[in-house]
Amino acid sequence: MSRIYDCATADTRAAGIKQAVSAVKSGRLVVLPTDTLYGLGCDAFDNDAVNRLLNTKQRGPDMPVPVLVGSWETARGLVHSYDQRLRTLIEAFWPGALSIVVPQAPSLMWNLGDTNGTVMLRMPLHPVAIELLRETGPMAVSSANISGQPPATTAAMAKQQLGAAVNVYLDGGECAEGLASSIIDLSGSQPRLLREGAVSADRIASVLKVTAESLR
Repeated sequence: MSRIYDCATADTRAAGIKQAVSAVKSGRLVVLPTDTLYGLGCDAFDNDAVNRLLNTKQRGPDMPVPVLVGSWETARGLVHSYDQRLRTLIEAFWPGALSIVVPQAPSLMWNLGDTNGTVMLRMPLHPVAIELLRETGPMAVSSANISGQPPATTAAMAKQQLGAAVNVYLDGGECAEGLASSIIDLSGSQPRLLREGAVSADRIASVLKVTAESLR
């Protein structure tokens, strides 16, 4: 039975987080608020759950699922190399609306889709999301909508699309940004901006000490 938990009150938030943690650890799907849009998430290391997430979104492995983390330190264990560019962007923008594509640690046995050995990481700027992620560890999280449909900016919008396929909906209010995260790819020799979203190309370029044009 799916339920929306209003995280505006302490008791309901605690109950919702507890149920969401249990769902994630049991291989089920949850919806969580982030600073950009609502996300549909599961345990990143549970390949069956990730397949369930993709099937629920009606999306194929050609669009790999990003991973959300609850701390900078968590990211260190997921990447092949915690180099200067990655460290600089994390320190400047996390928690926040920048997703970073990097080569993943070779020991990881997850299956997030057709990633070609990379992983897209982000630490969201939302207290409910951070609280959940620190309990569950890394989560595979995509936008909480059916592919091709409008992305959800409220828990109710997410439930209208995803319904009973999701066990727990955490309602953290309307998303402040309502925009997708920006995506920077660090997997090659030069950083590339794959999507300009809530963080501008100019801000990213300034931190990396390059021109915005060089990122495109």
